[in-house]
Amino acid sequence: MPSTARIVALDVLDVRFPTSEHLDGSDAMNPEPDYSAAYVRLCTDAGDGHEGHALAFTTGRGNDVQANAIAALAPYVVGRTVTDICDDLGGFARTLVHDPQLRWLGPEKGAMHMATGAVVNAAWDLAAKRAGLPVWRFLGEMSPEELVAQVDFRWLSDALTPEEAVDILRRAEPGRRDRIDLLLAGGYPAYTTSPGWLGYTDEKLARLAREAVTDGFSQIKLKVGASVEDDVRRMTAAREAVGAGVRIAVDANQRWDVQQAIDWMRELAPYDPYWIEEPTSPDDILGHATIRRALRPIKVATGEHVANRVVFKQLLQAGAVDIVQIDSTRVGGINENIAILLLAAKFGVPVCPHAGGVGLCEMVQHLAMFDYVAVSGTMHNRVIEYVDHLHEHFIDPVRIRHGRYVAPTLPGLSAQMHPASLEEYAYPTGPVWASRV
Repeated sequence: MPSTARIVALDVLDVRFPTSEHLDGSDAMNPEPDYSAAYVRLCTDAGDGHEGHALAFTTGRGNDVQANAIAALAPYVVGRTVTDICDDLGGFARTLVHDPQLRWLGPEKGAMHMATGAVVNAAWDLAAKRAGLPVWRFLGEMSPEELVAQVDFRWLSDALTPEEAVDILRRAEPGRRDRIDLLLAGGYPAYTTSPGWLGYTDEKLARLAREAVTDGFSQIKLKVGASVEDDVRRMTAAREAVGAGVRIAVDANQRWDVQQAIDWMRELAPYDPYWIEEPTSPDDILGHATIRRALRPIKVATGEHVANRVVFKQLLQAGAVDIVQIDSTRVGGINENIAILLLAAKFGVPVCPHAGGVGLCEMVQHLAMFDYVAVSGTMHNRVIEYVDHLHEHFIDPVRIRHGRYVAPTLPGLSAQMHPASLEEYAYPTGPVWASRV
């Protein structure tokens, strides 16, 4: 590819799926979500056919706001050379994150930060395609020094220095090749939320829970938080369906105040919940710490709505979580997620990524697999969330075999959608929406 090749367009599409019609994705805080993607495409004049694809995930209304935030970054990307971006992805990410005017809209949180993450992830997709590797392996074959160069250590050095990060990565270097081979042969453990949406009947919950166990999953998750009586009944049904040997996690999606979370979970404790996810505000670090102390041995998990690496740092410093849950589209892209994975490794806390949504399973699998290959070096007590819908819209969809993610082998981030899906579900003009709005 000529060194003069440039980014010639940053396209943004508002793509929405009417999942609210069947209550797929329903929970106590999001009772009728329409899973949506503010979808990014980086186009070049390289002539090699490679484009960068990624998305920011939303639940319907506001997807246009997210798409406009992404579009606001086009002047900082279009016209730059492909090599300038792909050969210095850390510098590229910092350029977007630290724009002295756009950062005012966060700083480093909210729609603008998610927009940055979407564009940064699209750049990683492009770089990995040029290298002919899936992103997890593209990352996993970088040197410790190259990986540390991707991280913005501003506001982290009281908890993690660049030197400590290099040491963590060097300790994981032995066995990298063996772990790559193990991933390719056996995949990565998954758990499924598909049985547990709040809008499902008890009968559907129990049937799907039994099917999940038959399919090889050793953990399922239920949404909770609307009614304690309903939650006790649903937990009873789920536990009877799967038996004592299967983990059941529960997820309140931020529904409770601190004491309410403690009281509610004590009602569910007899059914042996493995973790309580998002029991309260994602910003309430001390609240999570209080809940964790009160509910042991039930684990506390959070992260899908944590805005940036600094809040993750404080959750870990405060001993507020047992499980770190990264999300591929919430923070400032792969670079910031590398920082979070390194923080979790420093504090010895397992990472179990949030997925579901649209495209989240496809993208976050790469981060978990990279963590196994090059950061933590283990899958012990680690699982990636899985939800069984909307994968058919992706060119390289996730594959689950015996309750495990099959490692992707196609180059890129697995985020590229079929052109027909982009056209059909475009909002509000696509055929699926034209008859609804």
